[in-house]
Amino acid sequence: MPQKAVLLLSGGLDSTTMLALAVQQGFDVHAMTFRYGQRHSAEIEAARRVARRYGVTDHVVVDIDLRTFGGSALTADIDVPKDRTDDAIAHGIPITYVPARNTIFLSFCLAFAEVLGASDIFIGVNALDYSGYPDCRSEYVKAFEAMANLATRGAVEGTTPIRIQTPLLDLTKRQIVELGLSLQVDYAQTLSCYDPSPTGVACGHCDACHLRLKGFNEAGMADPAPYVAR
Repeated sequence: MPQKAVLLLSGGLDSTTMLALAVQQGFDVHAMTFRYGQRHSAEIEAARRVARRYGVTDHVVVDIDLRTFGGSALTADIDVPKDRTDDAIAHGIPITYVPARNTIFLSFCLAFAEVLGASDIFIGVNALDYSGYPDCRSEYVKAFEAMANLATRGAVEGTTPIRIQTPLLDLTKRQIVELGLSLQVDYAQTLSCYDPSPTGVACGHCDACHLRLKGFNEAGMADPAPYVAR
């Protein structure tokens, strides 16, 4: 019987590549997506498209509202930075960082995994080509995994140890794109943008778009996803 896994699915490039990999490895995937008060709902629709494409066992969309706290360009009335240089993206923690987001998301995934009796939780964090988020680092992932194994019944009883799976952690965006293409991922169905148009078309200018386009360019491929005029 395939091993059950909970997978955090945003509908973007990284999480979709990770889903394709988990399916290829034979996991019984239970996807979880969050409607957390982000600027747009387009990524929820992208996640639904991707979940259907891969026939996940179930796809749970969780409603929480991080606008209660704000503090980020994704959850408050703060402009999303545009057209930043590679050097600017590589230094500091940008205003698109959502306070404690991955900790909140992984906690929900952990609860879901406990109910399912699943040991594996997949999250598409990346520590190379990313926007400086503190909750995308290997130190963070190891700390959360250690906490999870102290805090769950199955881990304490020795029946269901928790593993936080981060297959993309040490890959560049180019390598992620190349991995996805080798798995026949249809990137036209995905959305990575922080500030898409009302119709869900990527802006092409935010950090997420910049890193995504850079990855495709370095892989020698055109990004098949739609963008507004750049």
